[in-house]
Amino acid sequence: MELAQVRLLVTDFAACYRFYAEVLGLKPQSGATEGPYEKFSPTTGAAGIALQDRAMMAGILGELADEASGHRSLVVLRVDDLDSYVEQITSRGAELLHGPAPMTDRMRVAHLKDPEGNLVELQEWLLLRA
Repeated sequence: MELAQVRLLVTDFAACYRFYAEVLGLKPQSGATEGPYEKFSPTTGAAGIALQDRAMMAGILGELADEASGHRSLVVLRVDDLDSYVEQITSRGAELLHGPAPMTDRMRVAHLKDPEGNLVELQEWLLLRA
C-alpha cells in the first residue's frame, strides 16, 4: 500500500488553489485553477496535497453537503530553513498564527491557515542540520 495524497475538501477552490500554488509555492499538477480537483507537490519528496471541490464530493456523499466546521485537518510541510520560508510566504500574503518557535528540542514550527481554515504546520527538523 502507498499513500497517494492527502485531499482537502474545499468550498472556495480558487482561493485555496492560489494559497497552495502562489503563497506556499507548491507545484500544481495540471493548472486547474477553478477545480474541481488539483494535486500539488513540493519540489522534493513523493507526498502530495490535493484539493477537491466540496460540492462535487457532496454529490457522492450527501452528508458533506453541510458546511464544514472546526479544524478537520492539519497539513504538515517540512522545510529546510523555516525563517527564510516564512519570510517568503508572508511576503506573498500568508498570515502566521504562531511561530516560528521551538516545538521540541528536535524541531521548530510555524502555523497558519489556508483560505478554508485548514491548519498548516511548517516544520524545520533541527536534527537534519548536524
